[in-house]
Amino acid sequence: MEARTMVIVDDDRKTLDFLAAFLQYRDFRVLQFSDPSEALRQVAKEEVILVLADVRMPRMSGTGFVKELKSLHPDAAIIAYSSYSEEPFVAQLLQAGALFFLEKPFDLKKLEKCIAQALEHHELQADLFHKKPAPKNRSLLGNIVGESDKMLSMFEMLEKVAASDSTVLIQGESGTGKELVAHAIHDLSNRRPARFVAVNCAAIPDDLLESELFGHVKGSFTGAVATRMGKFEAADKGTLFLDEIGDMKPNLQVKLLRVLQNREVEPVGAPRPKKVDVRIIAATNQNLEQLTAAKAFREDLFYRLSVIPIRLPSLRERGSDVELLMNSFLQKFNMLNQKKVTGFDQEATRILTSYPWPGNVRELENLVERLVIVVGEGLITPRDLPERYRSTTSVFTSPQPALPAGPFSLHSAVEDFETNLILQALEKSGGNKKEAARLLNVKRTTLIEKLKKRNLMGAHPDSDAA
Repeated sequence: MEARTMVIVDDDRKTLDFLAAFLQYRDFRVLQFSDPSEALRQVAKEEVILVLADVRMPRMSGTGFVKELKSLHPDAAIIAYSSYSEEPFVAQLLQAGALFFLEKPFDLKKLEKCIAQALEHHELQADLFHKKPAPKNRSLLGNIVGESDKMLSMFEMLEKVAASDSTVLIQGESGTGKELVAHAIHDLSNRRPARFVAVNCAAIPDDLLESELFGHVKGSFTGAVATRMGKFEAADKGTLFLDEIGDMKPNLQVKLLRVLQNREVEPVGAPRPKKVDVRIIAATNQNLEQLTAAKAFREDLFYRLSVIPIRLPSLRERGSDVELLMNSFLQKFNMLNQKKVTGFDQEATRILTSYPWPGNVRELENLVERLVIVVGEGLITPRDLPERYRSTTSVFTSPQPALPAGPFSLHSAVEDFETNLILQALEKSGGNKKEAARLLNVKRTTLIEKLKKRNLMGAHPDSDAA
């Protein structure tokens, strides 16, 4: 069997020799480098599966090295280490693509364990990357996993979109991964060396959002005790991600439109505007076309934002991706929680791949994390699944209805089926009609009409009080 290539990068000769000796018995082909730039040049044509690297070396930043290495070898497992272990530094490394971080001096048992898990991770990643053709910059797409036709088409689209500086509007249901896609566009673009700044427009109070976006000068309003840079300036030369753009109030929509037109911002209380070079990526789970038609969103701003529109498919539209994501999350949470869950049995797989996933990928990820922690080891079976997944799935996987032999009313049968789905949605939403309408993909007013028609309003008091 051909020896597996492992790379060690450290400017300390003693550490290089120690790690090389530690790994020789594993039948690795070990390559040693004292210069990170030289390491990147030499390993470009190698089949590298594992890297151990000191991330506090001269001539290149640790995060820069990890990102470059992941672009060369997307499925390589990287174990970063350093005697410096401040939390923000470690977080940046892990976000850049390092699988583990170890503090020097080494704990040999921990080092041994990390290497074993890194090899398991590499095998999983290799399978995911090579299962189907993928874009040449697949490594920069981060945690976006998919092999369905819709996702493969989207991967190709993201590479084309990233090559321009045009404004992008991402639309899709909650939990489909809009911020991940925005981050991928930034990472694939020439703006990658600069900052990616994210703002949730729905999470910031209206009276503070203007200051948050554009900044303010000291004394411009009560509480402005110091001059503050806004998110636009913070993202200069980089990318600004405006999430939940549909919730932005009309007065701020006007100011955002002005920024897009003039490429300059005016901090609150400032005597003059400031030029900014920012790419805007906006996102919403609302239908902006409908909001525009209802005069709740400015038409001119909508067209400015949707130069390149991207619609993210819901998880129920992605077919085989559900099982792929299940197994990907399983491996991830096994490693993070030191668990040994081996997979999903056939019936649990059938239930989860048939479930409609109203919460999309976020809901699936949260469920798998919970299952891994609770089950701990062995196979996940249907009895491990929360009741709502077992009961809801039965509606969508029930046998085809047979035509009765006696008198039959198609209208009544359809009414009964619709009533059953409405009651399930209300049960799942705890009586919240707005959420129930979202689950059924109808307007809230439509749901209210159907409830009144069936005399069901009293049976489910409206918990959303609207």
